[in-house]
This record gives sequence, structure tokens and C-alpha cells, in this order.
Amino acid sequence: MYCKIFTLAQCRIWGDQGQAALEKSNICLLNCGPTGSETLKNLVLGGIGSITVVDGSKVEDGDLGNNFLVDESSLGQSKAKCVCSFLQELNDAVKAKFVEEYPDALIETNPSFFSQFTLVVATQLVESSMVKLDRICREANVILIFARSYGLTGFVRISLKEHTVIESKPEHFLDDLRLNNPWPELKSFAEGFDLNVQDPVAHKHIPYVVILVKMADEWAKNHGGRLPSTREEKKEFKDLLKAGMVAQDEDNYREAIESSFKVFAPRGINSELQQILNDSSVEVDSSSSDFWVLVAALKEFVTNEGGGEAPLEGSIPDMTSSTEQYVNLQNIYQAKAEADFLAIEQMTRNTLKKIGRDPNSIPTATIKSFCKNARKLKVCRYRPIEDEFNSPNLSELQKYLTDEDYRLSPFIVNSSNLPELQNIAVGIYILLRAVDRFAANYNSFPGQFDSASLPEDLINEMCRFGAAELHAVAALVGGIASQEVIKSLLSLKLRACIKS
Repeated sequence: MYCKIFTLAQCRIWGDQGQAALEKSNICLLNCGPTGSETLKNLVLGGIGSITVVDGSKVEDGDLGNNFLVDESSLGQSKAKCVCSFLQELNDAVKAKFVEEYPDALIETNPSFFSQFTLVVATQLVESSMVKLDRICREANVILIFARSYGLTGFVRISLKEHTVIESKPEHFLDDLRLNNPWPELKSFAEGFDLNVQDPVAHKHIPYVVILVKMADEWAKNHGGRLPSTREEKKEFKDLLKAGMVAQDEDNYREAIESSFKVFAPRGINSELQQILNDSSVEVDSSSSDFWVLVAALKEFVTNEGGGEAPLEGSIPDMTSSTEQYVNLQNIYQAKAEADFLAIEQMTRNTLKKIGRDPNSIPTATIKSFCKNARKLKVCRYRPIEDEFNSPNLSELQKYLTDEDYRLSPFIVNSSNLPELQNIAVGIYILLRAVDRFAANYNSFPGQFDSASLPEDLINEMCRFGAAELHAVAALVGGIASQEVIKSLLSLKLRACIKS
């Protein structure tokens, strides 16, 4: 019952499509120590579909103090089997399997094993195995997430060739109201209102969208087609809005003043979306993913039909207005969004036909979701682990280690001081790399060593950890890793990569 309640709560966050994507996913975990177990625990409770645990070790006394998914009855038994059994108890709907083999050996001898999974979570791997596994997963187009905890430190690293996201859900994003660039129907609707109407009830029920559209148009006519851009001009525009109030209790005008910044936003698409439209992947062929086919259609729309704008989202926020006026305004936005969607759908079907694919291979629901979220598209590309290890960005690392703005005391953590936290993170990253190189060269983890480029107390702490996995840290790293797994899986359905 607990797990079902938990899953229902998650549905409210990522929706039915997201939950369906989780339930269809097949996850592989390499090493089920504290970090790996905590990661899988969160995923199992979240309703993941299938898991396979790979670990060749047996449960020892030390495991009882840092891994909550084993107990005294597990001593001497397969760790993978015991962890699998406990996870199954948390959610009996999850299909759980285990493989009693050391991940390093499996990576070396059976690379094709990993191609069956949606995503691989690799924990506590040595550097050489990370590089090999990264190559394998990239070749098979399998998402790979590395997680590592080491004493009081840890990291999570995503690795795949490309990760495309349609429903990115940014925390802060302007409503798509087109106040400074209204289409003909919205402009005509706004023109039907008189801001100087004498009826006080009618005046206080003019939607703030109408007020801003009309005021922005008036401002542009008096300023050579320009909208407010300087601080003085923006203040002047707000003063004009205040002057339009005929009573202190006019909430619609207060909403207009509070939302005036939406008028000042640049017209057209943002720089991040423009960069995606300019990406070479927009030149699609039969092997292109659905995402890039949709982007190709979007580019055509922005250039031609949209007049430099992305398709309208079609929703409007709550506002002070009469019911009739609000419904009419809502219908205007929805009609425009539907027209934009139909245009992009036709462009998508034409593009699919042009590259020799079934014109109906991309579902209508996917195209509709793409149109609604077109302004928020994300494309993430990750360097291969081998490149990161062998060709690090030395200038960037050096900046955080030597620049006076960043070289602050590593153990005074102040959340309001980002450079200080970055300094700590970069220092820990370098030391974790050094630890792995030391272990590779000497077949054991370091006890103590000197360095002139990093704070001695930070180095001493790293050596003191001795590769230990503390449960509190493992739980934190596992929680972050499971969040990254879920975010990656939620976009898989829309990413629709085509595997050769």
C-alpha cells in the first residue's frame, strides 16, 4: 500500500506519460553497495519497471553498518541476491533479477550484455572500467549514469551522446501571451475594448492582457515602433498604467502593472532555441530521431508561418475579468495554438515522407506536446568519459584553483557564495581522480600524499576516507543519482531515438 501511494504522488509530478515511461524501463545496476542500493531503492519506490543487479561479492560484516538492504541473515550470501530480495519487498510489481558477477569482469568479457537495458547505473567503478563501459553504452545508445561516494564526498555523472528534452519544465518561464507581438485575432479582440469606458464595473473587468496589448501598441506608435527598453522607459510605461486606473480597487490594472515586464521581453525565440534550430542535426535523414524531425518542422514554421515566433502554447493565466471576456480570450489563444499545431503537424508529416519514413510514424500527441513546449526544448551532449579523463579542460580547472575570487577556505561552506562551493567541488573532483589513479598504479587506495596545488587539509580528508562508503553520503548520492535516472527516463518517450 505504501508503494502504491508513493507512485500516485509521483504521477502528480511527472504525469501519466512519465509514469508509463518509468514502468516500461529496464534498469541495470552495477555494484549494489550503499550508493547503488540507495539509488535503486528510490527507483523501485518510484515504480520503475524492471531492475537487474550485478555484483559478484558476498555480504560481509562491514556491509551491515552502511547498507540498509542487507541484514545479519544475509552474511556470506550473494549481495546481489539479497539486495534484489529486499527491493522486491518494497514493490512487488517491479521485476527484479540479479547476476552474481563482478561488473569489471562483465564489462571486459560480455559487452553486449548492456545493450538490453534502457539505462545503466554504474556505482563505485574504477577509472578503466568507466572508460570501457562508456564506450559500450554509447555504441548501444544506452543512457549511462555513474555514481560514486567516497567518504564524505561523491559525484553523479551522466553520459550519453545526446539527450533531448521536450517537457523540460523550467522553474521560471514567461507566459506565452505575445503581449508585444499580438497576432491579428488578439489585436482585433483588444481593439474592441475602450480603456476610457465610463462604466466603473466594465473598466475594472478589462482583462490585463487587453490593457497591456493596447498600451504596448500605443507606446510603440509614439516611440518609432520601439517598446520600453531602458529602466526609465519601463518606469514611464508603468506610470502610464497607474494613470489609467480610475479607482484604487482595480485589480485588473494592478495585474497589468505587475505583469508589465512581459511586454518588455524580446520578441521572437530565445537564443537557446535559436541555437537548437541552427544545429547541424536539423538536416534530417532517415536515421534521425523523432526529436530532430520535429525540430526541422519547427524551423520551417518559425521561418515561414510563425513570423519568427514559436508555436503558441495556448494557455492563459487566471486574471480579473468577466467570465464571458475571459472565455472569449481563452478561445482566441486556444484557436491560435491549434492552428500553429496543425501547421507543424503537416510540416512534420511532409518531412517524414521526404526522408523516406512513414508520415504517421510520429504520434499526433507527441507533436502536440512538442508544440506546447517548443520554447523550452533542451539538447544536452556529454563528452565521452575517456576524453574527460585524458583531455581535461585545464584552463577551467585552473581558474577555480588559482583565481583569487575562487580560492577560499574549502571547509567553510556558505550557500550564498557560489564561487566558494565551486572551488570545493573542483578540488574534490581532482582529488577523486587522483585517488583512482593512485589505486590503479598501486592497487590500493592512498593513505597520505602531498601536493602543492590543493589545500592540504582537503587532501588529508580525502586520504582519511580510504574509499569508505558512509551511508549518509551514499543515501545523498543515491538520491541524486535516482533523480537523474528518472529525469533521463521521462524524456525517453519523447526523445524517441531510432536504433540502427
